[in-house]
Amino acid sequence: MKEKEFDKNHLWHPFTQALTADDPLCIVKGKGPFLFDEKGKKYIDLISSWWVTCHGHAHPKLAQAIYKQAKTLEQVIFAGFTHLPAIHLCQKLLKYLPKDLTRFFFSDNGSTAIEVALKMAYQYFYNQNQKEKKIFLHFEGGYHGDTFGAMAVGRSSDYYKPFEDLFFETFAVPFPETWDLDENVEEKEAHSLRVLENYLTHNKNKIVAFIMEVQIQGAAGMKIGRALFYKKLHALLRAHNILIIYDEVMTGFYRTGTFFSFDKIGLSPDFLCLSKALSGGCLPLSLTITSEKIFEAFLNPSVDKAFLHGHSFTANPLGCAAAMASLEIFEQKNYSSKIKNLEITHKKKMLELFKTGLIHKTAVIGTIARFELKNSSAEKLTLLKKQAQEKGIILRPLKGVIYLMPPYVISKKDLSFSYDILKELIENLV
Repeated sequence: MKEKEFDKNHLWHPFTQALTADDPLCIVKGKGPFLFDEKGKKYIDLISSWWVTCHGHAHPKLAQAIYKQAKTLEQVIFAGFTHLPAIHLCQKLLKYLPKDLTRFFFSDNGSTAIEVALKMAYQYFYNQNQKEKKIFLHFEGGYHGDTFGAMAVGRSSDYYKPFEDLFFETFAVPFPETWDLDENVEEKEAHSLRVLENYLTHNKNKIVAFIMEVQIQGAAGMKIGRALFYKKLHALLRAHNILIIYDEVMTGFYRTGTFFSFDKIGLSPDFLCLSKALSGGCLPLSLTITSEKIFEAFLNPSVDKAFLHGHSFTANPLGCAAAMASLEIFEQKNYSSKIKNLEITHKKKMLELFKTGLIHKTAVIGTIARFELKNSSAEKLTLLKKQAQEKGIILRPLKGVIYLMPPYVISKKDLSFSYDILKELIENLV
Protein backbone atom coordinates (compact mmCIF):
# COMPACT_ATOMS: atom_id res chain seq x y z
CA MET A 1 0.00 0.00 0.00
CA LYS A 2 1.42 3.37 -1.03
CA GLU A 3 2.18 5.70 1.86
CA LYS A 4 0.25 8.97 1.82
CA GLU A 5 2.23 12.14 1.35
CA PHE A 6 2.45 14.38 4.40
CA ASP A 7 4.12 17.65 5.24
CA LYS A 8 4.17 19.86 8.33
CA ASN A 9 1.42 22.10 6.92
CA HIS A 10 -1.09 19.26 7.37
CA LEU A 11 -0.94 19.87 11.13
CA TRP A 12 -3.82 21.92 12.60
CA HIS A 13 -2.31 24.38 15.08
CA PRO A 14 -4.05 25.95 18.11
CA PHE A 15 -5.21 29.58 18.18
CA THR A 16 -4.21 29.98 14.54
CA GLN A 17 -6.06 31.18 11.45
CA ALA A 18 -4.47 28.80 8.95
CA LEU A 19 -5.59 30.85 5.93
CA THR A 20 -3.49 33.90 6.87
CA ALA A 21 -0.81 32.57 9.23
CA ASP A 22 2.85 32.28 8.29
CA ASP A 23 4.34 28.80 8.11
CA PRO A 24 5.09 27.50 11.61
CA LEU A 25 8.65 27.64 12.85
CA CYS A 26 10.06 24.12 13.13
CA ILE A 27 11.93 23.71 16.43
CA VAL A 28 14.27 20.75 16.78
CA LYS A 29 15.79 21.24 20.23
CA GLY A 30 15.94 23.44 23.30
CA LYS A 31 18.54 24.26 25.92
CA GLY A 32 17.97 26.51 28.91
CA PRO A 33 16.13 29.67 27.75
CA PHE A 34 16.89 28.90 24.11
CA LEU A 35 15.14 27.11 21.25
CA PHE A 36 16.83 26.03 18.00
CA ASP A 37 15.18 25.64 14.61
CA GLU A 38 15.96 23.10 11.90
CA LYS A 39 18.57 25.41 10.39
CA GLY A 40 20.37 25.76 13.73
CA LYS A 41 19.23 29.31 14.44
CA LYS A 42 18.93 30.15 18.15
CA TYR A 43 15.98 31.96 19.73
CA ILE A 44 15.36 33.30 23.23
CA ASP A 45 12.06 31.85 24.45
CA LEU A 46 10.51 34.93 26.05
CA ILE A 47 7.12 33.23 26.51
CA SER A 48 8.35 30.05 28.24
CA SER A 49 6.69 28.02 25.49
CA TRP A 50 3.15 29.06 26.46
CA TRP A 51 4.08 29.78 30.08
CA VAL A 52 5.10 26.25 31.05
CA THR A 53 8.89 26.02 30.82
CA CYS A 54 9.97 27.43 34.15
CA HIS A 55 13.39 25.74 34.50
CA GLY A 56 14.36 26.07 30.86
CA HIS A 57 14.40 23.52 28.09
CA ALA A 58 16.01 20.07 28.36
CA HIS A 59 16.82 20.46 32.06
CA PRO A 60 19.02 17.46 32.97
CA LYS A 61 17.42 16.87 36.38
CA LEU A 62 13.94 16.73 34.91
CA ALA A 63 15.05 14.53 32.02
CA GLN A 64 16.78 12.13 34.42
CA ALA A 65 13.70 11.90 36.67
CA ILE A 66 11.45 11.04 33.72
CA TYR A 67 13.96 8.49 32.38
CA LYS A 68 14.35 6.81 35.77
CA GLN A 69 10.58 6.61 36.31
CA ALA A 70 9.98 5.28 32.78
CA LYS A 71 12.16 2.27 33.58
CA THR A 72 10.02 1.46 36.63
CA LEU A 73 6.38 2.39 35.97
CA GLU A 74 5.21 4.55 33.07
CA GLN A 75 1.43 4.37 33.61
CA VAL A 76 -1.27 2.66 35.69
CA ILE A 77 -5.00 3.26 35.99
CA PHE A 78 -5.70 5.58 38.95
CA ALA A 79 -9.21 4.31 39.71
CA GLY A 80 -8.77 1.61 42.33
CA PHE A 81 -4.96 1.94 42.19
CA THR A 82 -2.35 4.39 43.43
CA HIS A 83 1.42 4.77 43.16
CA LEU A 84 4.35 6.33 44.98
CA PRO A 85 5.11 9.22 42.59
CA ALA A 86 1.58 10.62 43.11
CA ILE A 87 1.73 10.07 46.87
CA HIS A 88 5.17 11.64 47.27
CA LEU A 89 4.28 14.64 45.08
CA CYS A 90 1.18 15.51 47.09
CA GLN A 91 3.02 15.00 50.38
CA LYS A 92 5.69 17.42 49.20
CA LEU A 93 3.17 20.00 48.01
CA LEU A 94 1.40 20.07 51.37
CA LYS A 95 4.05 22.27 52.96
CA TYR A 96 3.40 25.00 50.38
CA LEU A 97 -0.38 24.99 50.84
CA PRO A 98 -2.78 26.54 53.36
CA LYS A 99 -3.64 24.03 56.07
CA ASP A 100 -7.22 23.66 54.78
CA LEU A 101 -6.19 22.33 51.36
CA THR A 102 -5.55 18.62 51.85
CA ARG A 103 -7.41 16.75 49.08
CA PHE A 104 -5.77 16.27 45.67
CA PHE A 105 -7.48 15.36 42.41
CA PHE A 106 -5.25 14.76 39.38
CA SER A 107 -5.96 15.51 35.73
CA ASP A 108 -3.80 16.35 32.75
CA ASN A 109 -4.08 20.03 31.76
CA GLY A 110 -5.14 23.42 33.06
CA SER A 111 -8.55 23.49 31.39
CA THR A 112 -9.40 20.15 32.94
CA ALA A 113 -8.21 21.22 36.39
CA ILE A 114 -10.67 24.11 36.10
CA GLU A 115 -13.42 21.81 34.82
CA VAL A 116 -12.90 19.56 37.84
CA ALA A 117 -13.15 22.49 40.26
CA LEU A 118 -16.36 23.76 38.62
CA LYS A 119 -17.95 20.32 38.71
CA MET A 120 -16.88 19.68 42.30
CA ALA A 121 -18.21 23.05 43.45
CA TYR A 122 -21.56 22.47 41.76
CA GLN A 123 -21.90 18.90 43.00
CA TYR A 124 -20.91 19.95 46.52
CA PHE A 125 -24.22 21.81 46.75
CA TYR A 126 -26.13 19.29 44.63
CA ASN A 127 -25.18 16.50 47.04
CA GLN A 128 -26.68 18.60 49.85
CA ASN A 129 -29.89 19.15 47.87
CA GLN A 130 -29.11 22.83 47.25
CA LYS A 131 -29.99 22.57 43.60
CA GLU A 132 -30.90 26.22 43.21
CA LYS A 133 -27.17 27.08 43.15
CA LYS A 134 -26.29 27.18 39.46
CA ILE A 135 -24.55 30.50 38.78
CA PHE A 136 -20.77 30.99 38.64
CA LEU A 137 -19.08 34.37 39.08
CA HIS A 138 -15.92 35.41 37.25
CA PHE A 139 -14.02 38.50 36.14
CA GLU A 140 -14.57 40.28 32.85
CA GLY A 141 -11.83 39.20 30.47
CA GLY A 142 -10.92 36.16 32.53
CA TYR A 143 -9.67 33.09 30.70
CA HIS A 144 -9.71 29.63 32.27
CA GLY A 145 -9.30 27.19 29.39
CA ASP A 146 -11.11 25.73 26.41
CA THR A 147 -13.32 22.93 27.73
CA PHE A 148 -17.00 23.84 27.99
CA GLY A 149 -17.18 24.72 31.68
CA ALA A 150 -13.95 26.68 31.48
CA MET A 151 -15.26 28.49 28.40
CA ALA A 152 -18.50 29.39 30.19
CA VAL A 153 -16.63 31.19 32.99
CA GLY A 154 -14.33 32.73 30.38
CA ARG A 155 -17.08 33.89 28.02
CA SER A 156 -16.11 37.55 28.39
CA SER A 157 -12.60 36.82 27.10
CA ASP A 158 -14.03 36.99 23.53
CA TYR A 159 -12.49 33.67 22.47
CA TYR A 160 -15.70 31.63 22.35
CA LYS A 161 -18.37 33.33 20.22
CA PRO A 162 -19.48 30.17 18.36
CA PHE A 163 -20.25 28.32 21.60
CA GLU A 164 -22.06 30.94 23.70
CA ASP A 165 -25.51 29.37 23.28
CA LEU A 166 -24.24 26.22 25.00
CA PHE A 167 -22.87 27.86 28.18
CA PHE A 168 -24.42 27.73 31.67
CA GLU A 169 -25.32 30.94 33.51
CA THR A 170 -22.54 33.14 34.82
CA PHE A 171 -22.02 36.74 35.92
CA ALA A 172 -18.95 38.79 35.03
CA VAL A 173 -17.53 41.31 37.52
CA PRO A 174 -15.42 44.22 36.19
CA PHE A 175 -11.70 43.59 36.62
CA PRO A 176 -9.81 46.61 38.06
CA GLU A 177 -6.72 46.38 35.90
CA THR A 178 -3.82 48.56 37.01
CA TRP A 179 -0.32 49.50 35.90
CA ASP A 180 2.58 51.76 36.88
CA LEU A 181 1.51 55.37 37.55
CA ASP A 182 -2.19 54.45 37.46
CA GLU A 183 -4.03 57.22 39.31
CA ASN A 184 -7.50 55.64 39.05
CA VAL A 185 -6.91 52.21 40.53
CA GLU A 186 -8.81 52.81 43.79
CA GLU A 187 -11.84 54.09 41.89
CA LYS A 188 -11.81 51.03 39.61
CA GLU A 189 -11.49 48.67 42.56
CA ALA A 190 -14.37 50.34 44.41
CA HIS A 191 -16.57 50.08 41.32
CA SER A 192 -15.79 46.39 40.91
CA LEU A 193 -16.67 45.65 44.54
CA ARG A 194 -19.91 47.68 44.28
CA VAL A 195 -21.02 45.73 41.22
CA LEU A 196 -20.29 42.44 42.97
CA GLU A 197 -21.96 43.43 46.23
CA ASN A 198 -25.10 44.56 44.41
CA TYR A 199 -25.29 41.26 42.53
CA LEU A 200 -24.74 39.24 45.71
CA THR A 201 -27.53 41.12 47.48
CA HIS A 202 -30.06 39.86 44.95
CA ASN A 203 -28.61 36.49 43.93
CA LYS A 204 -26.40 35.06 46.69
CA ASN A 205 -28.59 31.96 47.15
CA LYS A 206 -28.14 31.04 43.49
CA ILE A 207 -24.35 31.31 43.33
CA VAL A 208 -22.02 28.30 43.33
CA ALA A 209 -18.58 29.94 43.35
CA PHE A 210 -16.36 32.77 42.13
CA ILE A 211 -13.47 31.67 39.90
CA MET A 212 -10.51 33.99 39.38
CA GLU A 213 -6.99 34.15 38.08
CA VAL A 214 -4.90 35.37 40.99
CA GLN A 215 -3.44 38.87 40.63
CA ILE A 216 -2.95 38.67 36.87
CA GLN A 217 -5.18 37.75 33.95
CA GLY A 218 -3.04 35.95 31.39
CA ALA A 219 -4.87 35.62 28.07
CA ALA A 220 -6.67 38.94 28.63
CA GLY A 221 -3.33 40.66 28.09
CA MET A 222 -1.42 40.17 31.36
CA LYS A 223 -3.80 42.47 33.24
CA ILE A 224 -2.66 42.97 36.83
CA GLY A 225 -4.74 43.53 39.96
CA ARG A 226 -3.51 44.67 43.36
CA ALA A 227 -3.18 42.27 46.27
CA LEU A 228 -5.16 44.71 48.44
CA PHE A 229 -8.13 44.45 46.08
CA TYR A 230 -8.06 40.65 46.21
CA LYS A 231 -8.14 40.78 50.00
CA LYS A 232 -11.27 42.95 49.94
CA LEU A 233 -12.84 40.71 47.32
CA HIS A 234 -12.08 37.59 49.34
CA ALA A 235 -13.63 39.11 52.47
CA LEU A 236 -16.80 40.06 50.60
CA LEU A 237 -17.20 36.57 49.16
CA ARG A 238 -16.64 34.92 52.52
CA ALA A 239 -19.23 37.21 54.13
CA HIS A 240 -21.78 35.81 51.65
CA ASN A 241 -20.61 32.17 51.95
CA ILE A 242 -19.52 31.99 48.30
CA LEU A 243 -17.03 29.26 47.36
CA ILE A 244 -13.75 30.54 45.91
CA ILE A 245 -11.76 28.93 43.09
CA TYR A 246 -8.20 30.15 42.49
CA ASP A 247 -6.88 29.52 38.98
CA GLU A 248 -3.11 29.38 39.43
CA VAL A 249 -2.50 27.38 36.27
CA MET A 250 -0.27 30.16 34.95
CA THR A 251 0.72 31.98 38.14
CA GLY A 252 1.79 29.04 40.31
CA PHE A 253 5.42 28.19 41.06
CA TYR A 254 7.02 31.64 41.36
CA ARG A 255 5.59 33.25 38.22
CA THR A 256 4.45 36.33 40.16
CA GLY A 257 7.39 36.34 42.57
CA THR A 258 6.08 34.09 45.35
CA PHE A 259 5.63 30.32 45.23
CA PHE A 260 1.90 30.77 44.66
CA SER A 261 0.40 34.09 43.69
CA PHE A 262 -2.08 33.90 46.58
CA ASP A 263 0.85 33.90 49.01
CA LYS A 264 0.92 37.68 48.51
CA ILE A 265 -2.69 37.85 49.65
CA GLY A 266 -2.33 35.51 52.62
CA LEU A 267 -5.73 33.88 52.08
CA SER A 268 -6.97 30.41 51.20
CA PRO A 269 -9.47 29.37 48.52
CA ASP A 270 -11.83 26.40 48.52
CA PHE A 271 -10.26 25.10 45.30
CA LEU A 272 -6.78 25.60 43.87
CA CYS A 273 -6.06 24.67 40.24
CA LEU A 274 -2.49 23.98 39.12
CA SER A 275 -0.84 22.90 35.87
CA LYS A 276 1.75 24.30 33.38
CA ALA A 277 4.88 24.61 35.59
CA LEU A 278 3.63 21.85 37.92
CA SER A 279 5.68 19.29 35.98
CA GLY A 280 8.45 21.77 35.27
CA GLY A 281 6.74 22.29 31.91
CA CYS A 282 7.78 18.81 30.75
CA LEU A 283 4.60 16.73 30.68
CA PRO A 284 0.81 17.20 30.83
CA LEU A 285 -0.17 17.19 34.50
CA SER A 286 -2.60 19.14 36.65
CA LEU A 287 -4.11 19.18 40.11
CA THR A 288 -7.34 20.44 41.63
CA ILE A 289 -6.77 20.77 45.37
CA THR A 290 -9.59 21.25 47.85
CA SER A 291 -10.56 20.90 51.50
CA GLU A 292 -11.89 18.18 53.79
CA LYS A 293 -15.19 20.08 53.97
CA ILE A 294 -15.67 19.77 50.23
CA PHE A 295 -14.47 16.16 50.12
CA GLU A 296 -16.82 15.01 52.86
CA ALA A 297 -19.88 16.14 50.90
CA PHE A 298 -19.09 13.35 48.39
CA LEU A 299 -18.94 10.58 51.02
CA ASN A 300 -22.13 8.52 50.84
CA PRO A 301 -23.12 4.84 50.44
CA SER A 302 -24.58 5.76 47.05
CA VAL A 303 -22.14 5.92 44.13
CA ASP A 304 -24.30 8.73 42.69
CA LYS A 305 -22.84 11.06 45.32
CA ALA A 306 -19.26 10.21 44.32
CA PHE A 307 -17.29 12.46 41.97
CA LEU A 308 -17.60 10.46 38.76
CA HIS A 309 -14.86 12.09 36.73
CA GLY A 310 -11.54 10.82 35.43
CA HIS A 311 -9.03 10.53 32.60
CA SER A 312 -6.89 7.79 31.13
CA PHE A 313 -3.67 9.51 32.20
CA THR A 314 -4.82 10.73 35.62
CA ALA A 315 -1.77 11.04 37.91
CA ASN A 316 0.58 9.73 35.23
CA PRO A 317 3.74 8.51 37.06
CA LEU A 318 6.09 10.17 34.56
CA GLY A 319 4.41 13.54 35.08
CA CYS A 320 4.48 13.09 38.84
CA ALA A 321 8.18 12.21 38.75
CA ALA A 322 8.91 15.33 36.71
CA ALA A 323 6.89 17.41 39.19
CA MET A 324 8.86 16.02 42.12
CA ALA A 325 12.13 16.87 40.40
CA SER A 326 10.83 20.36 39.63
CA LEU A 327 9.98 20.94 43.30
CA GLU A 328 13.48 19.80 44.26
CA ILE A 329 14.92 22.43 41.90
CA PHE A 330 12.73 25.09 43.52
CA GLU A 331 14.05 24.01 46.91
CA GLN A 332 17.67 24.63 46.00
CA LYS A 333 19.44 27.20 48.14
CA ASN A 334 18.63 30.84 47.38
CA TYR A 335 16.17 29.95 44.61
CA SER A 336 13.85 32.81 45.55
CA SER A 337 16.75 35.25 45.04
CA LYS A 338 16.94 34.09 41.39
CA ILE A 339 13.31 35.10 40.98
CA LYS A 340 13.95 38.44 42.67
CA ASN A 341 16.94 39.20 40.45
CA LEU A 342 14.86 38.42 37.38
CA GLU A 343 12.22 40.88 38.58
CA ILE A 344 14.88 43.54 39.22
CA THR A 345 16.23 43.18 35.69
CA HIS A 346 12.70 43.44 34.26
CA LYS A 347 12.07 46.68 36.18
CA LYS A 348 15.39 48.26 35.23
CA LYS A 349 15.08 47.51 31.54
CA MET A 350 11.36 48.35 31.47
CA LEU A 351 12.18 51.81 32.84
CA GLU A 352 14.73 52.34 30.05
CA LEU A 353 12.11 51.35 27.50
CA PHE A 354 9.49 53.59 29.14
CA LYS A 355 11.81 56.60 28.90
CA THR A 356 11.64 56.39 25.10
CA GLY A 357 8.10 57.73 25.38
CA LEU A 358 6.90 55.06 22.95
CA ILE A 359 5.22 52.73 25.47
CA HIS A 360 2.79 53.02 28.38
CA LYS A 361 0.75 50.95 30.85
CA THR A 362 3.88 49.18 32.01
CA ALA A 363 3.91 46.69 34.87
CA VAL A 364 6.19 44.04 36.33
CA ILE A 365 5.05 41.32 38.72
CA GLY A 366 7.64 38.72 39.60
CA THR A 367 8.97 37.11 36.40
CA ILE A 368 6.31 38.70 34.17
CA ALA A 369 6.62 42.07 32.46
CA ARG A 370 4.06 43.76 30.24
CA PHE A 371 3.59 47.01 28.32
CA GLU A 372 1.61 48.53 25.49
CA LEU A 373 2.75 50.53 22.50
CA LYS A 374 1.47 54.05 22.16
CA ASN A 375 -0.38 54.46 18.86
CA SER A 376 -0.53 50.70 18.61
CA SER A 377 -2.30 48.64 15.95
CA ALA A 378 -2.69 44.99 15.07
CA GLU A 379 -0.42 45.52 12.06
CA LYS A 380 2.35 47.02 14.21
CA LEU A 381 2.21 44.19 16.71
CA THR A 382 2.29 41.56 13.97
CA LEU A 383 5.29 43.28 12.41
CA LEU A 384 7.05 43.58 15.78
CA LYS A 385 6.52 39.87 16.48
CA LYS A 386 7.91 38.94 13.06
CA GLN A 387 10.91 41.27 13.32
CA ALA A 388 11.69 40.06 16.84
CA GLN A 389 11.67 36.45 15.63
CA GLU A 390 14.08 37.39 12.84
CA LYS A 391 16.36 38.84 15.53
CA GLY A 392 16.15 35.62 17.56
CA ILE A 393 13.49 36.60 20.09
CA ILE A 394 10.17 34.77 20.47
CA LEU A 395 7.20 36.97 21.42
CA ARG A 396 3.44 36.40 21.36
CA PRO A 397 1.53 39.69 21.85
CA LEU A 398 -1.89 39.39 23.48
CA LYS A 399 -4.77 41.77 22.84
CA GLY A 400 -2.55 44.75 22.18
CA VAL A 401 -0.10 43.87 24.97
CA ILE A 402 3.54 42.85 24.65
CA TYR A 403 4.74 40.67 27.51
CA LEU A 404 7.94 38.93 28.54
CA MET A 405 7.73 35.75 30.60
CA PRO A 406 11.05 33.94 30.17
CA PRO A 407 12.23 30.71 31.83
CA TYR A 408 13.77 31.41 35.23
CA VAL A 409 17.20 30.27 34.02
CA ILE A 410 17.56 33.21 31.64
CA SER A 411 20.66 35.25 32.40
CA LYS A 412 20.65 38.95 33.15
CA LYS A 413 22.69 39.40 29.97
CA ASP A 414 20.21 37.58 27.74
CA LEU A 415 17.16 39.30 29.24
CA SER A 416 18.81 42.71 28.91
CA PHE A 417 19.75 41.88 25.31
CA SER A 418 16.10 41.03 24.62
CA TYR A 419 14.95 44.40 25.93
CA ASP A 420 17.62 46.19 23.88
CA ILE A 421 16.43 44.46 20.71
CA LEU A 422 12.82 45.34 21.54
CA LYS A 423 13.79 48.98 22.14
CA GLU A 424 15.51 49.15 18.75
CA LEU A 425 12.58 47.52 16.94
CA ILE A 426 9.95 49.71 18.64
CA GLU A 427 11.87 52.90 17.83
CA ASN A 428 12.00 51.83 14.18
CA LEU A 429 8.25 51.08 14.11
CA VAL A 430 7.35 54.72 14.58
